[in-house]
Amino acid sequence: MTKIVIIQGHPDPAGDHLCHALAGAYGAAAEEAGHSVTHIDIAQLRIEFLRNQAEQEEGMPNEDILSAQHKIREAEHLVFVYPLWLGGMPALLKAFLEQVARPGFAYDPSKGPFGGKLLSGRSARVIVTMGMPAWWYRVVYRAASLAALRIGILNFVGIKPVRATLIGMVGAKDFDADGWLMRMAKLGGDAA
Repeated sequence: MTKIVIIQGHPDPAGDHLCHALAGAYGAAAEEAGHSVTHIDIAQLRIEFLRNQAEQEEGMPNEDILSAQHKIREAEHLVFVYPLWLGGMPALLKAFLEQVARPGFAYDPSKGPFGGKLLSGRSARVIVTMGMPAWWYRVVYRAASLAALRIGILNFVGIKPVRATLIGMVGAKDFDADGWLMRMAKLGGDAA
């Protein structure tokens, strides 16, 4: 049994988007396979934007962020689901990660820039939806925002391996939503 936390990164509190369906399919299949699944829906949290380094290093996270940190600390596998907006993750998800990945929780600055990885031993799956073809994002955009998440945040705090699923052409007439939901269920069942 794997302890999984699914981080829903779509910022619309109304829900009912493809990202929610994908996360639901992954989570339901994971639970059916006997894995423990916890959810964090960033649209339902109180997330403040950090405005300076002192806030990030010395400020006290609010209860929503502390709860999210607890869920992440308990997890063995993290799943991030979000839409690509303006070539990157939505601002609310980035703000969430800045609040959560604080020194003392995610990394230990006293160990130097590469030694203080406090979230080692966890893996991640990143699921990104987008209107463009996924190959276009990889080739033209060089998947830059995904690389920033993988290397600059997740690997930096010790989370690896980080696997990615890019879902392109969302909204196209021939978009195969059912096929993608089945793929998410397969990944969830395998806790991959």
